[in-house]
This record gives sequence, C-alpha cells and structure tokens, in this order.
Amino acid sequence: MKNVYKIVLLVLIFGGLLNAQSGASADRISKVGTTAGQFLKIGVSARALAMGSAFTSVANDVSSIYWNPAGLSRVNAHEAMFTHVEWIANTSYDFGALTIHMGDDGALGLMVSSFSSGDMAVTTVEQPDGTGEYFSAQFIAAGISYSRDLTDKFSIGFTGKFVSETIWHMSASALALDVGTLFTTPIWGIQLGATISNFGSKMKLEGRDTRFAYDPLPNQDGPVEIVNSGYEMLEYSLPLRFQVGISKDLEINEYNRLTIAADAIQPNDNYESVNTGFEYAWKEMFFLRAGYKSLFQEDSEEGMTLGMGANIRLAGTTQIRVDYAYADMNRLENAQKFSLAIRF
Repeated sequence: MKNVYKIVLLVLIFGGLLNAQSGASADRISKVGTTAGQFLKIGVSARALAMGSAFTSVANDVSSIYWNPAGLSRVNAHEAMFTHVEWIANTSYDFGALTIHMGDDGALGLMVSSFSSGDMAVTTVEQPDGTGEYFSAQFIAAGISYSRDLTDKFSIGFTGKFVSETIWHMSASALALDVGTLFTTPIWGIQLGATISNFGSKMKLEGRDTRFAYDPLPNQDGPVEIVNSGYEMLEYSLPLRFQVGISKDLEINEYNRLTIAADAIQPNDNYESVNTGFEYAWKEMFFLRAGYKSLFQEDSEEGMTLGMGANIRLAGTTQIRVDYAYADMNRLENAQKFSLAIRF
C-alpha cells in the first residue's frame, strides 16, 4: 500500500512539472539554428535514451559523464562504455567513456564522442551533379570529469571538454564546461538532479574555403584586375542547456524494481521541454524501458522511445551490460542506439 501512495504522489509531482512547462513557450522565439556544436545535443547510452533521456537525476552509471557528471562518484566501481547511434540522414554518432572509482576521493572520468556525416559529393552551380570530389563533416568532443560526494546525500561533478568541428577545409573549436549536482532527499529517497551543459567559448569556422579571387569590373580594363576577397564568418555559441530532474526507485519486491523519472530542459536555442521515462528491472539482470522525449516542444520530431537491456555477471565483480534503444523521429528516420558497458 505504501508503494501505491508513493506512485500517486510522484505522478502528482511529475504532473505539476509538466503543467509548469506546457505554457512556457507561448509567444516566444525558439532560436532554433542559432548555435554551433549541435552534435553535443545527441544523447548517449541506449539505456538513458530508451528512458526518453530523463536521466539527469538517475545518473548512476558511466554515462553520467554526459547526463550529469555528479553521478560518477556514485558508480562504486570502474566502468567503461561504448555507444553507437545510427542517426538520421545516414549519419552516425559514437561515444566512449571511462570512469575510475577512487573511493572517498571521488571519481575521474574520460570521454570522447564523434559525429560523422559520411562522404558527400561536391557540387557547384556549373556542375550540379558533382565535380568528382567528395567532402565530409567530422565533429569531435573530448573531455575529463571529476565527481565527489560532499555528503552521503549530495554529490557534485564537473566536465571540461574540447569541442571541434571540421567541414571540408574549414574548422572551428571551443572549450566548454558541464556542471552537475545530485541530491538524495529524505522524502522516500527521491532523487533530484540539476546540470548546466556546454557553457563555454563561441565557435567560428575558419579556413581556405572562405577565400576567393574576385574581379570587380569583369567587363572593363583597369589597374586592378583581381581582388583577393573572403567571406566574413560569424561566431556562434554552443548549445547551452539547463536541466533539472526528479526520479524515484520503487522496490516492488526483492526481484522487481521500477524507476520513474522526469526532466525539465531549458536550452538557449529552442523552447523549454520535458522528458519522461521509466525502467523496469527483474533481478537487476533484465530491463525494459520506455519514455517520451521533448514534450511540449513545438515542431519537435522526437517522441516515443523504447528499449531493453541485459546485465551479465561474470567472474568476481565484473559485469557486462548490453542495451538497445529505439527512438521515433516522426518524419525523419527512426534512430536505433546500441550500448555496451563493462563494470569491473
């Protein structure tokens, strides 16, 4: 009966969170397309993605390095993870992370992510079918994290990262910082999390593709035949994001657990939105997950998410976790994500 009361109260809390967000975007400009480093918004870990990316307050595995670095200190072991995402328009995204547990001294984390467009044909006005050349876009982020429990209920974490974008002969780079906190409340162990992600310098593409020779008077003779010219590139901010979350583990019995979670997101390049999700675990060996992403966000192509996972126990304390997630992208191609993690 106590679990029933807890579920009812959590539903009311989540409902209030959703209602608070539902009218937030009225009569406002979304600012979509005004930031660089868009690949930083692609979530990692099939587990988190299957839960609708509502992971800010869950944050209890190595993927916390992305979702909330404060969670790394609560991973009571070393853990490594690799995620592969078949993204939209034949693009791909890969993410790898490692956390090193240092006991009372906290935890260190390392991460690297890569987004690739694949080869694309070079076209011009004169050769719309292609020049025979090909180019690609390659985006990379690498970072290092530190997390520590300040008390037995409160944790804090930081991630410093280097961000790079390369498009053919053009490139841009920036430095960024993520900050996160986790708090386990005395109210039934409800967890609260908050993060600020991608706070850093601006990005500006530079390279030889902006330079060209120009004849200002092509039909006249003059002292100056050719003028060396170039395009002036603008600077763009990174996709800054403030995110708060709430979650609760419901221990149904010794074999069954249900985790429910919700996040509220305020980005600098879109409307506010809400992510919700749950995870059902049987004996902490087999998992079913579902969620919904970008609730109340206008013109969003994201929506329902589903997934499953398995935790395989090996010799000693070593464990391998395999996770899969499916994300409905509406008019875009549906995305599938796979993750492999090892805890040792």
